[in-house]
Amino acid sequence: MTATTTGNGGPGESTDALLRLNNIEVLYDDVILVLRGLSLKVGEGRIAALLGSNGAGKTTTLKAISGLLYVEDGEVTDGTIVFDGQEIQNVDAHRIVEMGIFQVLEGRRVFEHLTVRENLAAGADTRHDRRGAEADVEKVFHYFPALAERRRLTAGHLSGGEQQMLALGRALMARPRMMLLDEPSLGLAPILVESIFEIIQRINRDEGTTILLVEQNARLALSVADYGYVMEGGRVVMEGTADELRTNEDVKEFYLGLGDAGRRSYRDVKHYRRRKRWLS
Repeated sequence: MTATTTGNGGPGESTDALLRLNNIEVLYDDVILVLRGLSLKVGEGRIAALLGSNGAGKTTTLKAISGLLYVEDGEVTDGTIVFDGQEIQNVDAHRIVEMGIFQVLEGRRVFEHLTVRENLAAGADTRHDRRGAEADVEKVFHYFPALAERRRLTAGHLSGGEQQMLALGRALMARPRMMLLDEPSLGLAPILVESIFEIIQRINRDEGTTILLVEQNARLALSVADYGYVMEGGRVVMEGTADELRTNEDVKEFYLGLGDAGRRSYRDVKHYRRRKRWLS
């Protein structure tokens, strides 16, 4: 089923896994089963990518980890989510933030009527070290010079790229051990996307922040990730190091747009022939 190897923070390195999802199921409205026995691991200090088409369950996975399922009447009904040795399935979202997990939602979701600086202050809401929080504002401005120039501007007047920077900066203000990023490239121009992903790599490298990344642009996600999981129908159907997934024929054809006939989108493929190992 998998292309699993040791190294790079994948399942072979079980001793350094900061986050583990063990056969979790998620149910919405007590009726709709979205995640069906999903299991994955993220090594501490690593970047893991969660790939798959729309409706595969990627965002639901992030919300199960961050405690935000309740907003949509969802809950983890089976399995465990373990962060740094503690089970956190169905724990309140604010408590999960305090434990060190911060989710950057799809669509940025900044506070449009607050200034850039006030948005950053909101990210430090769970902290009690005011002096440290003030220092971290300057750190955010170091990562995102464009925000420093607009620190007194209300967030609603920022461009889409600047709002994405602000959303990442706000997450940094919480000093998270782990960041959950949901489609950070959505709606951004290619040149801005490259800049955002360069900063994601810097945050991982310089701050030691573990990152679980959901991204439709599989090529881009695998360019920064150590390890990756491909989801379909609410479960993982393939996993491996970023290099393994980049060179896997199934991933190349259906997610990277490269088949035997050359560049194409998997949406154009008439017959999606699932490999037997995907169904095992």
